[in-house]
Amino acid sequence: MIQRFFRNLFFTNRLIRILIGLVCFFLFTYFLPDLLELGIIALVVLFLLVCIDILLLFRSSDALAAERRMADIFSNGDDNAVTILLKSNYPFKISVSILDELPIQFQLRDHRLKADVDPGAERQLRYLLRPLTRGEYWFGAINVMSRSPLGLVDRRWVFDAARMVMVWPSFHALRHYELLAHNATTSGTGNRKIRKLGHSLEFEEIKDYVAGDDLRTVNWKATARKGSLMVNNFMDERSQQIYCVIDKSRVMKMPYNGMTLLDYAINASLVLSRIALLKYDKAGLICFDEKMGTVVPADRKGTQMNVLAESLYRQQTNFLEADYEKLVTLVKGKIKHRSLLILFTNFESKSNLLRQLPYIRSLAKKHLLLVVFFENTSLLELTGKTAEHLEDVYIKTIAEKFLSEKRWMVKELQKYGITSILTPPHLLTTQTINKYLELKARQII
Repeated sequence: MIQRFFRNLFFTNRLIRILIGLVCFFLFTYFLPDLLELGIIALVVLFLLVCIDILLLFRSSDALAAERRMADIFSNGDDNAVTILLKSNYPFKISVSILDELPIQFQLRDHRLKADVDPGAERQLRYLLRPLTRGEYWFGAINVMSRSPLGLVDRRWVFDAARMVMVWPSFHALRHYELLAHNATTSGTGNRKIRKLGHSLEFEEIKDYVAGDDLRTVNWKATARKGSLMVNNFMDERSQQIYCVIDKSRVMKMPYNGMTLLDYAINASLVLSRIALLKYDKAGLICFDEKMGTVVPADRKGTQMNVLAESLYRQQTNFLEADYEKLVTLVKGKIKHRSLLILFTNFESKSNLLRQLPYIRSLAKKHLLLVVFFENTSLLELTGKTAEHLEDVYIKTIAEKFLSEKRWMVKELQKYGITSILTPPHLLTTQTINKYLELKARQII
């Protein structure tokens, strides 16, 4: 009991400063001995105040309660809210300093929250955490230092709040993109309408003609029967297969803003799959590296999003090269109907693309293939800087060479009729959804 008392007792900076002042005062009394008695009185008063402060803070074992509230699952790459709920049973106002034991993945060693709590009141303190990797995150205890208005000592409270949360691929953006995907595509600043070329062949209903309807859709037989213009109404084709194909090889290990390119591809795949299901398409998943990994057949059943999210949660990169030949074999064996394949990968050189181009062309023969790869933003920053020295000129020239190769890759894929997207990682989700909705609106899926 006594050991626990001293373990939770801390002297404040205010007390230490007062003690230092008293020491200086006693040194001064060496020259003025008449002031020694005043110094002793001040020391006794300070001792009594410290005892009173200790009594105020330690007289009850349940004078303070703390609780952590947060979601069971965090969204990777997004801000996730954590709330600390404090309940004070002290009869006076206290000041608290909270040190929440965060998971080691955040590497935050000085994360403190400070607040004042009124007597008998509750106080909520909220902060945000942004995880950058998927996996299990373990929270520890909640450490609270309470201080009375005297401010001479602190009492430490340790509340056992150990808990594990799972960080899944980004799902906070799902609702946002669901709204933006309704008959429009997303852009950096708002919505942009897509002009539809022609119409779908999937018939929906016959309706009365209204101004603006396409005269080519007039149903003359129904018009003759009713005596007024009737038109055929069509809707977008449904139940098309959309597969997100994710390269997990070493090229996707490159970091950007704390996250790897694989994490950006996983987040984009989750959102895109949700949009595809909302558009009544079937969403599927293929992950590969030097061997075939997770394969989720395309479907639109009610549990498909949970299956995809759980599968994406487990994906990790390695440092081996992807085997595109095995990917082609898998696609030919597993996907029998024409589908939209969205390949998330990265090419940093011409030779890298040319080595895989025969397999990419093989995928594009039977399926509509969309190749998504990444701009090197570090090189973009280098080319934007002014060269002040000869070395800067060399670096800038090399950077421009690599960037020109990226643009060449886009043209090379277009030469074989393969659609591609070259995008910075932070715009990946928006650019991919835009292209999917555009392809769907143009009726070429």
